[in-house]
Amino acid sequence: MPTITFTRSGVTVVADDHGRAGDPAVVLLHGFPDTADLWRFQVPVLVNAGFRVLVPDQRGYGRSEKPEEISAYAMAELVMDVAALLDAAGVETAHIVGHDWGANIAWAFATFLPGRTQSLAAFSVGHPTAFASVGAAQQIKIWYTLLFQFEGVAEEWLTKDDGANFRGWFGHPEASRVLGHLERDGSLRTGIHWYRANLKPEQWNAPPPVLPAIQCRTLGVWSTLDHALTEEQMVNSANYVDAPFTYRVVNGAGHWLPVERPDEVSQLLLEFLVSPDGA
Repeated sequence: MPTITFTRSGVTVVADDHGRAGDPAVVLLHGFPDTADLWRFQVPVLVNAGFRVLVPDQRGYGRSEKPEEISAYAMAELVMDVAALLDAAGVETAHIVGHDWGANIAWAFATFLPGRTQSLAAFSVGHPTAFASVGAAQQIKIWYTLLFQFEGVAEEWLTKDDGANFRGWFGHPEASRVLGHLERDGSLRTGIHWYRANLKPEQWNAPPPVLPAIQCRTLGVWSTLDHALTEEQMVNSANYVDAPFTYRVVNGAGHWLPVERPDEVSQLLLEFLVSPDGA
């Protein structure tokens, strides 16, 4: 398949480029511990609907470079990679879609680069201020982010005994597939660096961030069996969007919606993207 390769701040990123130049662009952003492959079920649906779909292996994952410095994974770097991808594709604006950490990046991109964001779709993870405002209920669910601060310890905990903790507690529905790419690509450590760079322990006691309101149409999707995210943090995201906000619930599904409920996710995206004031 066609790919786009670009280098920014010394890091080379590889993205798949599906569809035709000139069609409305959609960027699909994966999170931990996935790659562009997370979106493999949604890509053909969106292309058939007339979209150009750009799907990167984000820095630290898959075919893209994996710098060792934790600072290389600061949110500003991740957001500007998306902007650089649009530049490399010759695209001024795009619909930005993210899951997990990809949703964090999508919120940040829409916040700080509103002129390049046609719409925003966030799966699982809500607006950063809403997320930080929930308090202990949300913090308890993400206890593992504290474990992830310990280099070496977190990596061993996830992979020991043939990845028993990853397969059991973490509950990824494609655990063997994902563990295979993490081992093959060497991206477990650099994937966890995203947490080390952006979710520092002192933030647990800090006030929620004050950010400009989101200015574009936004879709927020949460699933009832998500082990890491509360519903409140997604529902309350509407308070930080100065534009139409659509909330959808996927019943009986866990955290990894694009592969657990591929058809439902594709339909949600299509309904949102092709709405009258959408694409």
